[in-house]
Amino acid sequence: MKESLHEAKDELKRVDHQIYVSLKYTRTVDVLMNCIGRMIDAYNCLMDSLLKLAVEKKIIREEYVPGTPLERGNMVKDLFKDDIVQKNMELYFLLRKIHKSSPKKEQEFRRHVTLRTHIDGQEVVVDIDKATEYYFIIKEFCEWVEGKINE
Repeated sequence: MKESLHEAKDELKRVDHQIYVSLKYTRTVDVLMNCIGRMIDAYNCLMDSLLKLAVEKKIIREEYVPGTPLERGNMVKDLFKDDIVQKNMELYFLLRKIHKSSPKKEQEFRRHVTLRTHIDGQEVVVDIDKATEYYFIIKEFCEWVEGKINE
């Protein structure tokens, strides 16, 4: 449980570096996509921590923990009804869809590098500012998970 939390923090350090250093010097959609991939990895580790916590507190049995990431995300949403969990699982599902899409690249090598894609009939736009916003949401969730584990 704590190992997964530590791995999530390591991934968030990498996301932080990509946003504040890599994107500063290499303003490409590929770096944005890599950043989104790392955010997804951090979420996977955080979900792991929460599911291990649920098993430890005997809320669920270990054999009922699903194997696929989508099922794990849905189980976390069902087990933890807090608003922060609901909001972050929705962001996790959105990031997965963005990562699997084939986005349009705009203004590469400029400050306003932008990734545009269509998800569920809606246009999704991710730029450096949006990626930074996502990072802070995940970081807040990581702190919440850490607090939950240390209770």
